[in-house]
Amino acid sequence: MQKSSKIVIMGLGLHGGGVGVVKYFVSQKAEVIVTDLKNSSQLKESVEELKGLKVKFVLGKHREEDFKNADMIIKNPDVPSSSPFLEIARKNNIPIKDDISLFFDLCPGEIIGVTGTKGKSTVATLIYELLKSKFQTVLAGNIGISPLEFLSDIKKDSKVVLELSSFALENLQKSPQIAVITNLFPDHLNRYEGFREYIEAKKAIFKYQDKKDVLILNNNDPESKKLVSEAKGKVIFFDNYNTDAAIKVAELFKIPENDIQRIISTFKGVPHRQEFIKEVNGKKYFNDTTATNPRAVKFALETFKKNFPNSKIILIAGGEDKKLSYRALAEDIEKNVERLVLLPGSASNLIKRDLKKFKIYNVKSMTEAVKRASQLDGDIVILSPGAASFTPHHFLKKGDEQKNFRKNGAGFNLFKNEFDRGIKFIKAVNKL
Repeated sequence: MQKSSKIVIMGLGLHGGGVGVVKYFVSQKAEVIVTDLKNSSQLKESVEELKGLKVKFVLGKHREEDFKNADMIIKNPDVPSSSPFLEIARKNNIPIKDDISLFFDLCPGEIIGVTGTKGKSTVATLIYELLKSKFQTVLAGNIGISPLEFLSDIKKDSKVVLELSSFALENLQKSPQIAVITNLFPDHLNRYEGFREYIEAKKAIFKYQDKKDVLILNNNDPESKKLVSEAKGKVIFFDNYNTDAAIKVAELFKIPENDIQRIISTFKGVPHRQEFIKEVNGKKYFNDTTATNPRAVKFALETFKKNFPNSKIILIAGGEDKKLSYRALAEDIEKNVERLVLLPGSASNLIKRDLKKFKIYNVKSMTEAVKRASQLDGDIVILSPGAASFTPHHFLKKGDEQKNFRKNGAGFNLFKNEFDRGIKFIKAVNKL
């Protein structure tokens, strides 16, 4: 990239990854334009982080001219490839990248990629904790950190652990040397035509591997096991989910057994994933806001039933639909949940439809949800929504409450993203 390059960054977002991309290109002396459909007030936190940097902002809209006159477009992974503005760039022969695909092109170190429908953040973080005991190691990707931020520090013998969403994998033309798939079940079907297309996106994590590379798969996940025949490198199976997947990677790098056991025994997990918050008046409160599909809630309920077999569970759930089925979740709720508190949203409507005889408490905010849960009969309160925290503007139909989206920056729902939802839950619990 020439230092005079004009770079258009499409989608600043609020997760932190977009901020990292901007900082990288500014450090490379590029002319940087940031464009996002959200306005400056909706993006206030991210814009504040870039204060003082030489950046031109085009917020609250996209302009055709920015996609005609640029040396490169860097799109946020959440932006679908079908965006009409990206089509303008293609017609003008402007290369389109995201930070992950660009990082793969530039990274001199060894990459360990982790994907899956559930558990990828925990597995990636645990791998990072294990490897950093022996190597200079970086953790980045879907956890809200752009790996480009660390590019200048990465050497040939560095290890880079990347959590990779299906969105980020869509644009890859290279695969990590070590690929881990935690599991595969339906998700994001508001973006993909069906489950098969979703799986195709995930396959990029090993699609470009060669015979010296490694693919690590879940022996207990039927969809993952189907991928064995397509693997070009060595296949290793794990059995006990998060911990075992990370151990398989540690063993490849010859991390001593004593170090593995010590690190695992002190690992406290990842925030927002079945995270214990506190106990109030005999009720334990857990934040599992990243459970954004029905199967993730099923896992949570199974875990809590196993760990607290005699407890009565109060579930806070609901949100926006991703074109997923909620019938199986309804059965799980009837079987394992004492009381259900539902946040507003299209997925909540589907859950209610499949739970005709179950007592449901409908609320309008997280504060109300936590307060209501605190008043109900039960020992465990879990925020495990099984749905998106908002409807991204990319998936809104023309005319669908666009004014509401522009006004609050949170789609049809109450939150900026799933982490904002979890933070609001924690705040409400701490106020009890």
